[in-house]
Amino acid sequence: MLKEERQAFIIKQINLHNKVLSSDLSLKLNVSEDTVRRDLHELAESGKILKVHGGALSKSFHNPFQQLEVYAKESKKEIARKTIQLFQDGMTVLVGGGTTMIEVARMVPDTLKCTFFTVSPLVALELAERSNINVILLGGQLSKNSHIMIGSQVINQLSEIRVDLCILGTNSISLEDGLTDSDWEVVQVKKAMIRSAKKTAIMSIAEKLDSAQNMKVCDLNAIHYLITDIKPTDPALTEYASLVTVL
Repeated sequence: MLKEERQAFIIKQINLHNKVLSSDLSLKLNVSEDTVRRDLHELAESGKILKVHGGALSKSFHNPFQQLEVYAKESKKEIARKTIQLFQDGMTVLVGGGTTMIEVARMVPDTLKCTFFTVSPLVALELAERSNINVILLGGQLSKNSHIMIGSQVINQLSEIRVDLCILGTNSISLEDGLTDSDWEVVQVKKAMIRSAKKTAIMSIAEKLDSAQNMKVCDLNAIHYLITDIKPTDPALTEYASLVTVL
């Protein structure tokens, strides 16, 4: 594979999953980690990605307020439009972070009267613009990669609340592996969030369907709604629809 093809593949993986590990890319591309590190260095130097220890991050995911272009933004807006249909007055809702969740926060109607718990300072700032929304930001250590609160403190707080609905983005989702991620700390927070909720909705652009990462969050039977940017009747969702409610 030519360098240009490798780097195009790397950018695609970063856009889809927000974060990639050098070791995973080495296996997928069948090249040495040194080759991957050189590619990541070049992509970072050209301003296309953010290089971090052991891998790289999407620039739009890491700095959503500063980027003019967010990957698949229109698809994420469509997911947001579907997601806000789940909200009802009087609900207590727990939400995660990420660019899709920020689109959801931006679409929450001013008339909605809810309490929102979140582990994301960025999402909390967006939700705080709504006059009828009560926003509670859970505290902990701020992850420099995912920009959500992580660690034992936030997990303990999550164990003390019970919400009507949890809304999460996902790094990868598949029928066989369920929800998966590449960050151990984020996985633990997501598990605690799901445990805190009566119902859980997962948001995912269709491109992430049938993909998997190294660390498991939960099986599909632990969630209630799968919200994507494609129609629920799309053949790509047929098998998912037998396990969860697809929106």
